[in-house]
Amino acid sequence: MRIVSANLNGIRSAANKGFFDWLPALAADVICLQELKAQDADLTDLMRSPHGMHGFFHCAEKKGYSGVGIYSRRAPDRVIEGLGIADIDAEGRYLRADFGNLTVISLYLPSGSSSEERQQIKFSFMARFYPHLQALIAEGRDIVLCGDWNIAHRELDLKNWKGNLKNSGFLPEERAWIGQVFDELGWADVWRRLYPDVPGYTWWSNRGQAYAKDVGWRIDYHIATQALAAKAQQGSIYKEVKFSDHAPLIVDYDYPF
Repeated sequence: MRIVSANLNGIRSAANKGFFDWLPALAADVICLQELKAQDADLTDLMRSPHGMHGFFHCAEKKGYSGVGIYSRRAPDRVIEGLGIADIDAEGRYLRADFGNLTVISLYLPSGSSSEERQQIKFSFMARFYPHLQALIAEGRDIVLCGDWNIAHRELDLKNWKGNLKNSGFLPEERAWIGQVFDELGWADVWRRLYPDVPGYTWWSNRGQAYAKDVGWRIDYHIATQALAAKAQQGSIYKEVKFSDHAPLIVDYDYPF
């Protein structure tokens, strides 16, 4: 089973850069999208159901902003749009699809880099999302949350960690929080489980030569229940074509779909 997480930084922009031309060769079973930056009416037939896949979307109320989606080769048994928290759901940040005992969630955690106000919104999201992560574990299902978590956990997860100790995405509070997600709630960081010493950057600033010099951050994750994470066989980050300021994160699981 191949599951992909891709922050598109605009689904229309990614389409123009060849994202949908690439999808057939990818042969994915489930694709989680973040940062659609589109409303439902903006989506073309290809964007809604690329190459025969089933498509589901949770768009933000604000035009050209946020939004998440899921494509799946098989039709899900159930789809849940949003967390049931009005201000979070207005930004289109959470979409869940259930397939038998498997749950795949596309998540776009807020960024706090634009202002102190947005950082406080990010902290508020984290505080309210934590009990939900706890409740998901209690369901006893095989679950993976794929997406842009906007937090680099450890020094290995970003190139210039010393210069970012006071910046959003690598703040002590953020790193402690995602550490609790792993260590206290028991979620598994799939990439780190597969590759303990490989940085695995998935995002690069558009400033300077960050992409060319690989001065990146690992802020896109597959975060899974332990039983599902144990079935992860291999992972990769696709950089041959640049669809976005993020690169797709691909993980193959020994799991029926």
